[in-house]
Amino acid sequence: METTARADVWVSSVRLYKNRSIASKECKAGHVRINGAKAKPSQPVSIGDRVEALTEGGLRIVVVTRIIVKRVGAPVAVQCYEDRTPPPPPKEEIAVMPRRDRGAGRPTKRDRRAMDRLRGR
Repeated sequence: METTARADVWVSSVRLYKNRSIASKECKAGHVRINGAKAKPSQPVSIGDRVEALTEGGLRIVVVTRIIVKRVGAPVAVQCYEDRTPPPPPKEEIAVMPRRDRGAGRPTKRDRRAMDRLRGR
């Protein structure tokens, strides 16, 4: 059993990125950090390392629990790390602006004042 793996190989094997070439580009761009330091694609990853990866879904923070070098299925990949990603903040409810019917023409002065009151102006 291996004790270390390349950063780009491990990150793509546990499915944080779609493939190794994307993982390598993200490492070179500085979007992957190992133990707080920017990771080069060839940097070794070992058990217990904290890996931060900026993915399309946002920042993922994981702790390595098992080293793999081949891409595996999602259920097996989840067993190779401990997810420490904080939960996303609750979404704020946005007041829905009333829509005028298409072709209803330009709003009247009364309508504009009502819209300004709604917007808080």
